[in-house]
Amino acid sequence: MKSSVAQMGLALLMTYTLVSQPVTAHDMVPTMTQSQVIVIQNATVHTVSDGVLKNSDVRFEQGKITAIGKALPTQDAEVIDASNKHLYPGLIALDTSIGLVEVSMMRASNDSFEVGESNPQLLAVSAYNPDSEIIPTVRVNGITHAQVVPKGKAFAGQSSLVSLDSWTIEDALVPAPKQFHLYWPNIWRLAQDKEKRDEQLKGYQQELSAIQTSLEQGYRYKLASDAKSVEKIDIRWQAMLPLYQGKATLFVHANNSEQIEQAINMTRPYGFKLVIVGGYDAWRVAEQLNEIGAGVIYTNTFNLPMRKDEAVDMNFRVPSLLKQANLPFALGFSGDWDVRNLAFAAGQASAYGLSKEEALKSITLDAAKLLGVEDMGAIKVGFKANLVLSKGELLDPLTSKVEAVFIDGRQIDLNNRQQQLYQKYLKR
Repeated sequence: MKSSVAQMGLALLMTYTLVSQPVTAHDMVPTMTQSQVIVIQNATVHTVSDGVLKNSDVRFEQGKITAIGKALPTQDAEVIDASNKHLYPGLIALDTSIGLVEVSMMRASNDSFEVGESNPQLLAVSAYNPDSEIIPTVRVNGITHAQVVPKGKAFAGQSSLVSLDSWTIEDALVPAPKQFHLYWPNIWRLAQDKEKRDEQLKGYQQELSAIQTSLEQGYRYKLASDAKSVEKIDIRWQAMLPLYQGKATLFVHANNSEQIEQAINMTRPYGFKLVIVGGYDAWRVAEQLNEIGAGVIYTNTFNLPMRKDEAVDMNFRVPSLLKQANLPFALGFSGDWDVRNLAFAAGQASAYGLSKEEALKSITLDAAKLLGVEDMGAIKVGFKANLVLSKGELLDPLTSKVEAVFIDGRQIDLNNRQQQLYQKYLKR
């Protein structure tokens, strides 16, 4: 009996392994480091930093852009004719769980959460899967890099910027200042019953007090560290030292104005570099945010309005309101597989107040700046050769057709699981 049970268990394990393998690893081979000089000729070049250049060439070697102009030299170079095509910087997806989540409904394939409410020492990228099946499906829409973000309550951990073409986590990592994530508490809907409502408010105040306590403890630990009088290492506060030293950024996930104002007031004494993630009401408190030099990652473009009495197109108009308020901002797209729609979210924003150039900048150069990265997000000499070649306009879902993607000068395989299945069932 025991033997048959053991055999059954082994069979189930083997079945689970066989079923789950295709879900957890793609078979696109990462590209080798660029060794051949490449010149893309006659493209409409959307530089982001210096406008749009018609019929221009871009030359890149060893992963860096070395020249931009007309009739660039092509000796010993691979030449790509891009006549009547558009060349863009690679898109940077912010606030994603790419590589952390494979199937959201399958708990075993979701590594975006951790237990506990104060884990600033945790690195989300430690659970990153560079072989995720989702990655190739996202790249085909022009996304070359992603911010891999932990989820949770209060201090959920640290995010990292990764390249979406790598063998290992170490290969994927892009050097950037440390990024801490704080999820601000919120009561989505107050209960009608007084007793339940009082309980909600009490719990909310307790969560705020817990954040305040963590900030104070972290600061005291920093003072002790400066005085070289730390008696016992606490990995939580040790990890947060760069935040108090001004060498890291605190990303506060908050949407309504009350949350944002509370976050500003509670963190202001410590002088943190602050970025609001979500940011639905950020334009309403622009004065306070500008006063402390904070930025915004707006992630609600394709969501519904937050309030019943708001215009149905409110979510589309918020990016233009952020621009009018002179707030540094970028567009994000929280999620995993659906992050592929990032370019189209920017396109939607460009139809509601942003110019096309501003919309493109919000998912390239401005995104890089909010992460503290200075050599990405534009087609500029000296910048990394992260490029997207499209037959139509990248932000337009009707005409966009990505034909080539380069990461650090390497041309990436655009095949993916969905295209493989499409080809498979064409032959049925």
